[in-house]
Amino acid sequence: MALGNDEDDPTANRRQRLIAGTLTFQPRPELPTLPFDVLPEILCRLPVKLLIQLRCLCKFFNSLISDPTFAKKHLQLSTKRHHLVLTNDELVMYDSPIPSLFSTSAVFTQTQLHISSTLTNGRIYAPTCSCDGIFLGMLKVGSYYLWNPSIRKFKLLPTLENPHEHGANFCSFGYDHLIDNYKVIVVSSKNKVSVNTLGTDYWTRIEDIPYSDNICGQGVFVNGTVNWLASDDSNILSLDLNKESYQHLLLPDSENDLWILHVVRDCLGLFGTGDMSLDVWIMKDYGNKESWTKLYSVPNMQDRGLEAYDALYISEDDQLLVDCIEIESGNDKLVLYDSKTGTLNIPEFQNNYERICPNVYIESLISP
Repeated sequence: MALGNDEDDPTANRRQRLIAGTLTFQPRPELPTLPFDVLPEILCRLPVKLLIQLRCLCKFFNSLISDPTFAKKHLQLSTKRHHLVLTNDELVMYDSPIPSLFSTSAVFTQTQLHISSTLTNGRIYAPTCSCDGIFLGMLKVGSYYLWNPSIRKFKLLPTLENPHEHGANFCSFGYDHLIDNYKVIVVSSKNKVSVNTLGTDYWTRIEDIPYSDNICGQGVFVNGTVNWLASDDSNILSLDLNKESYQHLLLPDSENDLWILHVVRDCLGLFGTGDMSLDVWIMKDYGNKESWTKLYSVPNMQDRGLEAYDALYISEDDQLLVDCIEIESGNDKLVLYDSKTGTLNIPEFQNNYERICPNVYIESLISP
């Protein structure tokens, strides 16, 4: 077999040039660098879980992602990152990203959430309401906590003085944009109102709710106000967090006989139940009764043994996550309703239990 010529062998030719010292190396092209002001714009669009990991990468990332200004901008861009939390009777909490519920998966996996018992002395009730990704909950009467499950931050609030003096309490949580801070509102059964501004170690008393206004349930935060339904479903009582003053809002003209107050697409929303459907209303122009608009009617589900009474989430493509009660057992059951096709689907969760307390929150870097 004939041997090849070294001049025709690129490997041999390169070896000879290397021995002779005439081989030169071309420098690799430098990677393009991002302008400094573009990097935060990219990072603030990432999910919280990834941002927490990036904080450990270098001091710059840690400083940027820990900045409250960055956290606020991230929150503004997190409008599609909602999560569902299910809490059972033993206060075991499971978290599922909302988009996964509307996917084609047969069973939805859940992540268990933990609140350290050393922080709560083993006493804790399920969180009741949320604002900007932060939950408000109660440890016992007069003792409350704030918790952001996205960043696993927990904060105990100062104890309310004489909590048993006026009976049971309703607690609510909202943001006062004029002072750029959050406020916790506690209303006693005697309509006494106490306020804690986040970062202070005391509660202040503000004007009592008018005695004729008996409210029910937790307040709903929207448009700088906390709103409660009157116990007789006659109107809505609104508290302006900055002015700390009250006003009444009228309900829409409707035949619904039972109302639940919510936030729907950043507007004040009402879910009204009747014999035939669960109706979803929003007040497009806050404070203006004429702006009440009915968006959806979820049909009666009694043929499936269910009664719909609340819509936990509404997607951009008009699918609703509806909280129902099983008529026979009284247990909660979550149902997906597609308003465009009129179809219903009951999702199967990895961790199923009979009684649940569902809550929806948005991903957030905001520290309580």
